[in-house]
Amino acid sequence: MDEQFEKELKENGAGVDMAVKRFMGKKELYKKFLVKFLADHSCEAIAEHIGGNNYEEAFNSAHTLKGVAGNLGLDPIYEKASEITELLRGKQPDEVDRTKVDAVVEELRRINGIFKDIISKYE
Repeated sequence: MDEQFEKELKENGAGVDMAVKRFMGKKELYKKFLVKFLADHSCEAIAEHIGGNNYEEAFNSAHTLKGVAGNLGLDPIYEKASEITELLRGKQPDEVDRTKVDAVVEELRRINGIFKDIISKYE
């Protein structure tokens, strides 16, 4: 794994060192899974489901993204996906604070884009 790649990930809040440990210290294997993350569309699915007021599916997509991002050490994505799951967990549609959810989704989309841009530079 390229030093510059690792540096950019870390500068944007990724927990690279812990993630590499999860991958048994194999940086190239870790990189392989980061590249696979480029094909993950959970972030887009969250926004789409929120837009359609399908909060259960938005919750499921956020929960999926939370797990993937957590395993890859993409901590800022993990944190926003976690925040969305908590804003939606067990809520009926009329109980969802849509303004707050929309703000977190926008921030998630921004952060997700940053990481996907970094990863795509080094794939």
